[in-house]
Amino acid sequence: MNQLQVIASLAERDVLRYTPAGIPIVTARLQHQSEQMEAGMRRQVEFEIAAMAVGEISGALNKAALGEVFRFTGFLARRNRNSKSVVFHIVDFGAVPSED
Repeated sequence: MNQLQVIASLAERDVLRYTPAGIPIVTARLQHQSEQMEAGMRRQVEFEIAAMAVGEISGALNKAALGEVFRFTGFLARRNRNSKSVVFHIVDFGAVPSED
């Protein structure tokens, strides 16, 4: 299974563009910060990840506020056929419920 879910802020977003087939696409960078438990010890985790939204979800990502935190769901795939680096393909995202 290839499924990734991460809570992250929308750090950067490129303008909405269209593939030659007319499919809308938005590329972005997501920024994550959290504290995780590993081997019984607390660990600070920080990273940025390249992301993209294709099709209908790209319109929603294009309207999302930069700096806002969301729960993103999707999968990892190669950036392109010949690349070894991966990009996070967003298939859904939404607001993170407050912890009040």
